[in-house]
Amino acid sequence: MAAPISVANADGESSSYPVDARTGYCTATTSFRSLRPPVPLPPADVPLSFTEFTFSLLRSSSSLLPAHPALVDAATGETVSFPAFLSRVRALAGALRSRVGLRRGDVAFVLVPARLDVPVLYFALLSIGAVVSPASPALTPAEVSHLVSLSGASVAFAVTSTAAKLPAGLTTVVLLDSPHFRSLLTDSGQGEEERLVVRQSETAAIQYSSGTTGRVKAAALPHRSFIAMVAGFHALRAEAKITRTLLCAPMFHSMGFLFVLQGVALGATTLVVTEAVARAGIRGMVEAAEHWAVTDMTASPPVVLGMTRERCRLAALERITCGGAPLPTAAIERFRRRFPHVHLCMGYGSTEAGGISRMISQEECNHLGSAGRVTENLEVKIVCHVTGKPLPAGHQGELWVRGPSIMTGYVGDNEANATTFDSEGWLKTGDLCYIDQDGFLFVVDRLKELIKYKAYQVPPAELELVLHSLPQIVDAAVMPYPHEEAGQIPIALVVKQPGSKLTEAEVMYNVAKQVAPYKKIRKVVFVDSIPKSPSGKILRRELVNHLRLCELSRL
Repeated sequence: MAAPISVANADGESSSYPVDARTGYCTATTSFRSLRPPVPLPPADVPLSFTEFTFSLLRSSSSLLPAHPALVDAATGETVSFPAFLSRVRALAGALRSRVGLRRGDVAFVLVPARLDVPVLYFALLSIGAVVSPASPALTPAEVSHLVSLSGASVAFAVTSTAAKLPAGLTTVVLLDSPHFRSLLTDSGQGEEERLVVRQSETAAIQYSSGTTGRVKAAALPHRSFIAMVAGFHALRAEAKITRTLLCAPMFHSMGFLFVLQGVALGATTLVVTEAVARAGIRGMVEAAEHWAVTDMTASPPVVLGMTRERCRLAALERITCGGAPLPTAAIERFRRRFPHVHLCMGYGSTEAGGISRMISQEECNHLGSAGRVTENLEVKIVCHVTGKPLPAGHQGELWVRGPSIMTGYVGDNEANATTFDSEGWLKTGDLCYIDQDGFLFVVDRLKELIKYKAYQVPPAELELVLHSLPQIVDAAVMPYPHEEAGQIPIALVVKQPGSKLTEAEVMYNVAKQVAPYKKIRKVVFVDSIPKSPSGKILRRELVNHLRLCELSRL
């Protein structure tokens, strides 16, 4: 039943709309409003950097800074206290201006593995209005050069092992593992700097889309985007509770970047998974979680799956925030049996739109298969990708998003911006989704990845969930395969359990029992592995080459 409820607009100001109390659907606007309590945000026209916003939150929580550490190296136990963190940020910010010559609007490319200095660097850059542009240290020199060109970076921060990948055109390169950088952290010669005016609308970070379904693009996110997302987490925090979060997501990834910022803003302790822990894989992360008695973790689906196979208790662990790729229902159920005391909170977001939905309670975590409810201060639409008309609850369509957390646009790509945003500021995610009768968001698949079988559209991810439910299958991916009569047919790449005698016919039969006739798997190829990104996303552009290599290896 529709009734006026308090919701928030893009500025976090509450208004009354006739909104269905269960789904969040508003017939007046043909959009879904978040059912979360509205979170007030600073007025959009007030100059405020994310760093200044964070420090104001720390000051408002108590007259004293938290006594527990802000950062801990999960491998060595080295710590950075909150007073030391603030001191280093202020010293580095001044030194970056006076000694390195950085100015407001300069783009700083960051090619550094996880280490305790990275959050300090992020906050210092944001405080002076420089733009943080982090990238994976595993990239090749050619890939790094392309991203530097995309972002327009003039300065780079690296370490000795990654510096050689940087292109020659950069005017300044600062190595974090050098005495020079250590001196910047303790610089006391910059004097009293006047307060810098950084507007919330200015770009805070340039992050890169995954490139799994098209060319890599550079998304510009304003300070207000991170202020809005962190304000939402801050409103839900438990006042007296001290949390210890193991940050398994890479700091250059949009999720890891946000949780680095969020941890400091919430006065929590962030356990940084440095290279020594990362090299040990899932076992290393689990051992770190046990050793440090962490209460929270960020984890990609491969990490969640791996944890169910490790011998551990994790008695202190209360919550895992999982995102980056779908997690099959069978895997969720296996995790819950293994760790019944842990809330497995699924979430959904994107580089371009920030956090879109998440789970925040045990009741919500019981809604298996969903990505939680729409995030506070956010408005979404489900739009028919054929007619362009908005759809109510229970109908599948492209998800559109509008709110304070979305990007301002792709850097230097007017063509992409024109197709991504509509005239009213709605960002088109390209994801096929629906919202059920309880207001939970379900992500079906990427629209570009739909298989066109005769007159039907078949979502590969839906078939992959069915395949993952079969006990003899370890992993699977579904891709289109050319067919003269049908146009395309669904083909499954399947990784069997070791020693399994599973046949192609058995796979096709078991899937056919659970799906509509037009969705049936028409061909099965058994492979040794499925190509995936570090966050667990299937690298669909590589599936064809991967299949070809697997077939050649069997000749």
